[in-house]
Amino acid sequence: MDKKFDYAKAIAELEEIAKKVENPETKLDDIDALVARSKELLKGCRDYLRTVKEKIDSLDKDN
Repeated sequence: MDKKFDYAKAIAELEEIAKKVENPETKLDDIDALVARSKELLKGCRDYLRTVKEKIDSLDKDN
């Protein structure tokens, strides 16, 4: 990742993806692309949260 991950933007995009996938007018090919994008976003969110947890754990060990 070249730029800093924006967790809030990722969550907002995931919410928009969910709305699109739930829309019966969304085409199957579009859903496939949306699912692929959501996997990328979820990985980024997990990595971000893991990093934050490690930082918090590190702070706890220092105290």
